[in-house]
Amino acid sequence: MRVLVVEDHARLAESVARVLRREGMAVDVAYDGSAALDRTAETDYDVVVLDRDLPGVPGDEVCRRLMREPLRTRVLMLTAAATIADRVQGLTIGADDYLPKPFAYPELVARIRALGRRAQPAVPPILEHGDLTLDAARRVATRAGTRLALNPKELGVLECLLAARGRVVSAEELLERVWDSAADPFTNTVKTTMNRLRAKLGDPPVIETVARAGYRIPA
Repeated sequence: MRVLVVEDHARLAESVARVLRREGMAVDVAYDGSAALDRTAETDYDVVVLDRDLPGVPGDEVCRRLMREPLRTRVLMLTAAATIADRVQGLTIGADDYLPKPFAYPELVARIRALGRRAQPAVPPILEHGDLTLDAARRVATRAGTRLALNPKELGVLECLLAARGRVVSAEELLERVWDSAADPFTNTVKTTMNRLRAKLGDPPVIETVARAGYRIPA
């Protein structure tokens, strides 16, 4: 899942980003409304976590502009104001969900995952292929009943391939879905991660390479 965190308090923004990355999400951060609009113009995010009280372009205006575009992006609005009227107004503007500050990180993660499922075609919470199973919510993968020691990027790649249901997934798409903007598109990042993932999955091989197209797990 690709997430943009828009929050002008740098410490909170980085803390949220760190928690979401530990959950296997690819996270970018913007500290004001203008930067958020620049980011969303360049990248197709699943979820934007949007502080309502931003300097410059306020969160309400960012949300309105996002709603004008034909995007599948879902917006989770954050604010220190917690009255019913505030929540109603935020949802009326176009936000998909609303979470008052202070919030608990487990609830934030759960709400983002729920919105992410709405942003994409429906995917079962448990993805399976033969004796390979991935519990996307718990971030646990097993093969033949044995838990696999996969890092967050390896889990993200595996989730993308299983969710594709036999479709070929290009390296560019994997880079877009699993890594954030800090990833260098001209490196062998995807290939290196794929090699490690294949080694950890063991035999018989699960992931196929499709020449000049990408990778797939046959349906």
